[in-house]
Amino acid sequence: MQTPALFVASTAANLGARLRLADAVRAGRCPPQVESSTGVVSVAVSDDRSAAELGAQSADRAMDLAGSTCPPIRLSVHAGVGYQGHDLWATASYVQRCAAPEANAPAYEIRQQSNGGLGAVHLAAWALHADAEPGAALISTADTFGPPSFDRFASDTGTVYGDAGTAAVLTKGGGWGQILSVATASAPQLEGMHRGHDPFARVPFTHRSPMDLTKLQREFVADFGLAGVLSAVVAGTQESLDRALKDAGVCREDIAWWVLPNLGRRRLEAGYLRPWELEPERTTWPWGRTVGHLGAGDQLAGLNHLAVEGRLRPGQLCVLAGVGAGFGWTTAVVRITADPIRAAET
Repeated sequence: MQTPALFVASTAANLGARLRLADAVRAGRCPPQVESSTGVVSVAVSDDRSAAELGAQSADRAMDLAGSTCPPIRLSVHAGVGYQGHDLWATASYVQRCAAPEANAPAYEIRQQSNGGLGAVHLAAWALHADAEPGAALISTADTFGPPSFDRFASDTGTVYGDAGTAAVLTKGGGWGQILSVATASAPQLEGMHRGHDPFARVPFTHRSPMDLTKLQREFVADFGLAGVLSAVVAGTQESLDRALKDAGVCREDIAWWVLPNLGRRRLEAGYLRPWELEPERTTWPWGRTVGHLGAGDQLAGLNHLAVEGRLRPGQLCVLAGVGAGFGWTTAVVRITADPIRAAET
């Protein structure tokens, strides 16, 4: 999807305090081999704030940074992987009330798992493109991972999970990042990867707590076949990138920065670094290994990290790549049009 009229007006991220894996090992919270097997050295942990609170605080900050000239919010989309803080509750409406209380706009929550942040961007692009009026979309994500339902160090072998809220304001008017394209690929035949052999249940965590995603993945692969799984994953990852680059009218060599999922090093190598021939220093890996996988928020948090660290320069191109269980892959190509830090100061 070509989206040259869509801009990033602001980004924000609210991460939990860093916990060094070495300290987690000494405290008996983390298996000793996790740091060496994943390359992750620390993880963001929020012990005092729920997912929704992290997301709302990020959204409020993003709205402040977007400034008084931001067009009216026409849509709010919130994405999360896990529990948000209350049962049978509209998280997206809470985020909108906290960050944009004057907005008379739909507030939707989506469950695209770890692809939720970029999935929300894709939905917002469709909505703003279809609306003839000037407008903006508020995107937010939020996730926290912890006992008793989830072991951030061991529930999913190869990935360490961190806590964060993230947000972005997208507009049709202007901003520091022009979203040239967004593309999504899907492989629903892989949805069983996170279901395994477990029968359906009527309430959460019927079968086990904490979750054991590794067990479910192994059961699915044994039935589906490793070759079939790998083929579908490679095809979906590549299709999303190829379509996004084509729609943006750019090639891989033009890209200055790659904002990738915060996976463990082996998974990142297999899924992205080797297939796309990327140097880790051109990606968000050096930062990602200090915060962990932020659920639906890796991409917005990664772009925000590059922005606040002063890494982005006008004219540079960035690729944001996401993947989520189901499976779905979304890629966005962003051209930096202004210094994000200066844009926030004006």
